[in-house]
Amino acid sequence: MPQLNIENRDIENERLEIKAGDIGFLGPNLTLRNCTLVLRVAARNLILIGPRLIDCTIEVKRELKNFPWTHANLKGCRFTGTMTGCDFGRWPYDEKPERGGIEDCDFTGAHLTACRFVDCDPGSLKLPSWPCFTILDPMRRNKELLALPWPGTTRIMVESFLMSPPQTVAVTDSATALAKRFDTSEEAIRAVLDRLDGVIL
Repeated sequence: MPQLNIENRDIENERLEIKAGDIGFLGPNLTLRNCTLVLRVAARNLILIGPRLIDCTIEVKRELKNFPWTHANLKGCRFTGTMTGCDFGRWPYDEKPERGGIEDCDFTGAHLTACRFVDCDPGSLKLPSWPCFTILDPMRRNKELLALPWPGTTRIMVESFLMSPPQTVAVTDSATALAKRFDTSEEAIRAVLDRLDGVIL
């Protein structure tokens, strides 16, 4: 399997593509500015070793599942594509939590399911709109969230993200994915969310 190692460089205004079948290593000591990063690989074939991505466009061409973006520092980036179970920000249990971070990023062109934002300012982020939705400050509001009449078995989803680190400042999910998984409808989920403060739709 071909390996693509990009490290110890400052790169500006380039298009970088990690193709299906490649294993891509980004970092250490790598800064990408105003670049387009095209990802066509599964999460296991993308390894981030503390790169800094500044004002980049990140095009996820293949669904990226359970990926730790917390291993990169992201500033002013724009994401497109589908991501599920991904984490962004500064991960508190990482041996080097300072290598992760996120600010001023735009996810309005992305579809996020069960993604968490940790130890960051969600107010600096542009998050995807309905049928995606974002619940702010979920850990502090756990009793309020659990008390709601979630439709079908979507309460399982709420219980699962309330097991996140206490530094989790927002969770973004997809009503489309939840309705399919938990045998309910987008409308029923929306009816509960409309009762909540601190939700971005």
